Amino acid sequence: MSASGPRWLTDSEQDAWYAWRRMFPLVNAEIARDLTQDSGLSEADYDVLSVLGSTDGHRLRISALAELMQWSRSRLSHQLTRMEQRGIVRREDVATDGRGAEVVLTPFGVDTIMTAAPLHVESVRRHLVDVLTPEQLRTFAEVGELLRERMGVTRKPRTPR
Repeated sequence: MSASGPRWLTDSEQDAWYAWRRMFPLVNAEIARDLTQDSGLSEADYDVLSVLGSTDGHRLRISALAELMQWSRSRLSHQLTRMEQRGIVRREDVATDGRGAEVVLTPFGVDTIMTAAPLHVESVRRHLVDVLTPEQLRTFAEVGELLRERMGVTRKPRTPR
């Protein structure tokens, strides 16, 4: 806040802010609902599976996965426990140093993400991509990248195809 008081939003700034606040939960809820109906996966399941599915060997150190996903180690640990119980992932000691642990997709986990990904992409298209013009989509991506960079967040690997 400046010495002269708060910098209130202009009408156009407020319109943009409210549009973001309304758009994100609505679009996200539709895509999450489709994901659960189509694949029986939660958003958290899919996030973990898509990151691991895009890595060499379908494995990653747990600490690196938590950092990449911007999750606490505790949150990730609870999520991995639920996924391990369903046979989608397993934890393994890191063979080279014996100190760390990795999370690895099981063969069932690989099948799960390979089955879920095309259905998830269709949902993303239906609720977001195909609604926007190519120019709007480019602008949307540019804004997202700018905000990601500004916040110092590492870019997630692309989802497997």
